[in-house]
Amino acid sequence: MSSTNRTKQEPNNSRSGNTRQNGKGSVANALLLTLGGLFLAGVVIGGLLLTYALVVMTPQLPDLGAITDYQPKVPLRIYTSDHVLIGEFGEERRSLVKLDDIPADMKNAVLAIEDARFYQHGGIDVIGILRAGLTDIMHGGASQGASTITMQVARNVFLSSEKTYSRKIYEILLAYKIETALTKDQILEVYMNQIYLGQRSFGFAAAARTYFGKDLKDITLAQAAMLAGLPKAPSAYNPVVNPKRAHIRQQYILKRMLDLQFITQQQYDQAVAEDIQVKTKGNNYSVHAEYAIEMVRQMLYAQYKDDTYTRGLNVITTLNSADQTAAYDAVRKGVMDYDRRHGYRGPEATIDLPAPGDERDQAIDDALQDKPDNDDILPAVVLSADPKQVQAMLRNDSTVTISSEGLRLAAAGLSPKASKNLKIQKGSVIRVINTAKGWQITQLPQVEATMVSMTPQSGAIRSLVGGFDFNQNKFNHVTQAWRQPGSTFKPFIYSSALEKGFGPATIINDAPVSFPGGPGQPMWEPKDDDQPDGPMPMRTGLQRSKNLVSIRILDSIGVKYAQEFVTSHFGFDVDKTPPYLPLALGAGQVTPLQLVGAYAVLANGGYRVNPYLISQVTDARGTVLSKVEPQIAGQNATRVLDPRNSFIMTSLLQSVAQRGTGAGTNVLHRTDLAGKTGTTNDAFDGWFAGYQNSLVAVAWMGYDQPKSLGSREFGAQLALPIWTEYMGRALRGVPETQMPMPPGISTINGEFYFDNFTPGNGFIASIGLGASAAPVEIGPDGVPLPPAPAAPPGAAPTTSQEDEKQNILKLFSGH
Repeated sequence: MSSTNRTKQEPNNSRSGNTRQNGKGSVANALLLTLGGLFLAGVVIGGLLLTYALVVMTPQLPDLGAITDYQPKVPLRIYTSDHVLIGEFGEERRSLVKLDDIPADMKNAVLAIEDARFYQHGGIDVIGILRAGLTDIMHGGASQGASTITMQVARNVFLSSEKTYSRKIYEILLAYKIETALTKDQILEVYMNQIYLGQRSFGFAAAARTYFGKDLKDITLAQAAMLAGLPKAPSAYNPVVNPKRAHIRQQYILKRMLDLQFITQQQYDQAVAEDIQVKTKGNNYSVHAEYAIEMVRQMLYAQYKDDTYTRGLNVITTLNSADQTAAYDAVRKGVMDYDRRHGYRGPEATIDLPAPGDERDQAIDDALQDKPDNDDILPAVVLSADPKQVQAMLRNDSTVTISSEGLRLAAAGLSPKASKNLKIQKGSVIRVINTAKGWQITQLPQVEATMVSMTPQSGAIRSLVGGFDFNQNKFNHVTQAWRQPGSTFKPFIYSSALEKGFGPATIINDAPVSFPGGPGQPMWEPKDDDQPDGPMPMRTGLQRSKNLVSIRILDSIGVKYAQEFVTSHFGFDVDKTPPYLPLALGAGQVTPLQLVGAYAVLANGGYRVNPYLISQVTDARGTVLSKVEPQIAGQNATRVLDPRNSFIMTSLLQSVAQRGTGAGTNVLHRTDLAGKTGTTNDAFDGWFAGYQNSLVAVAWMGYDQPKSLGSREFGAQLALPIWTEYMGRALRGVPETQMPMPPGISTINGEFYFDNFTPGNGFIASIGLGASAAPVEIGPDGVPLPPAPAAPPGAAPTTSQEDEKQNILKLFSGH
């Protein structure tokens, strides 16, 4: 029975098993059918998309001429005469470089992070696209890309950056088209030159200059890795704006390069440990010439308008890179030396400094945000301070310790008795500078200074520094500052007098003198900085910069004559060269550029040359668009001054430089230097102008809003040190050269005379030796002759004396 029961149950068991098996099969079949349907649907959709892409989108793809004939917007570039890049202007900073000229580390860093399989795929990295697609699906939208370098080229040159599927399809199609038209190296070259890397920089060559102030060929592996991190998000990984994030990404790229065996372990270790100094605001070039390049930009824009910034103009200036650097350094040193002489003015600000940690770091970052570096003068926040030591944190989070000599300038601010405005304490924002003697506390100077030099034979400007720092003050004092020249103007009055019969041996009375000041005005009684010394030769008067001597000379030759002479012969403006006696003391107005041009006339033997800054302009293909043909002294320049005049004036100014107020030039141990100091009333301006046969230069110091530089400050302390610092470097290796004596000059008792103005033959022997006394005559042998008998009491004044009196009265009465 049990057997029967088992037999009866078997069919039931069998049906039950079949039912379960059929159920599993149905699910599997359904799944297979679903997957198959999805696959077929995908194939159909893919086919439709492919058909759409081929039929509709492909014909709409742009022509590849933009990259096969790659001609991007190239900025205006400005070079020195020895072809050192000193500046560029353009909406896009870009420096085109060939792939072979790009360092291997730079190329490998880019490949490691952007497209490691670049040389293996055909423009599309399928694995990367699938990975990105899955990520997009998971996030419910287009959130991640999988662009190869070729696809990035397609997007950057032809497409927008919006994240849409249609743009992605265009990108893929363009990538395939690019791959068929260009080699891999050509594609990579376009990418390396085209990609945007922040700070208006396009391409890695421009970025290397922007962020590190270097040519691309000179960057380190660590710097290359930091630059390679920029394409993904230039704003997020910008080492200037976000140094910490930039550093993290740089470290990741270096690890990628190591994993891909692009670099060795030793190279990796060195790069990871490298302290990268990123340039912040300021100069991006090895030579500081900001004022000069702004002048060039303005001149080019006046001619080419907006094309100036896109057509790849290259400008060769007359600047010499070594001279320009020497001038920049000299101005900086002269200003800083003056600033130290006048004491510490206190911290720039004071903040509440939290305890060490993220909050403190953020507070320091905020405090320094609007305190840009001023070349080597860096802002810092004081962490601790006492009279013996100060610790401060820089913008790059490094801490510096200042002690001993480094505290000298700010000693008063570290005293327990320091006033509130002067006191240096925890949280003070100060300025520091790293010198050969270590870190020092310093400050941003308020005074300005300039230096301009040129070749006197041609007018080619060799150096031009328009102020202490262009980023701090863009006013170009060389070309825009009209200032009183002080005693640097005296040589032009003396030069005028030589044509009237005066000479270095003319005796002039350095004695008090007064002139009527006009109706209702007090008498004008010019003063000197020292006591009057009585009669002296004109050479001594200039050598010692005697004001009373210069005024008597001008009074004797006539102010109208002098005005006409100095404006027509030396190029001064008539409306800024007033015809009155204070002109002898430099009461007119000149610019440093105008003054250097005037001194060039004396230096080159009497020729007017036009100062010029631009030598040549070419386009991006090297075609010369313009080239200056300068006026050359002795060739095609206009002679404006008798060569005898320039020779004797050079002799007089050499006396000034060797034995007079300009004797500070003797530190250069040269006998061929000529020059003149200048200090205006109340020391508002300090000058030194001078030259050697091959170089003429002018230095100036003063405040933008004129005020006294100090009661004990003169041109010899203010501007002369700048001039000698510059000339010492600029004339290094240049042999001494004396101006040859031209025909028409006689030498009597060691002094020079015009042949037509010799003692007893039209030469003015003396002036100002008393109203009733006849002028001192110099005999043919150069010895003073006995004075003529005095006029009897009550005798009428001589005609010349009466004329002189009437002229003075007319001058000051407004006639």
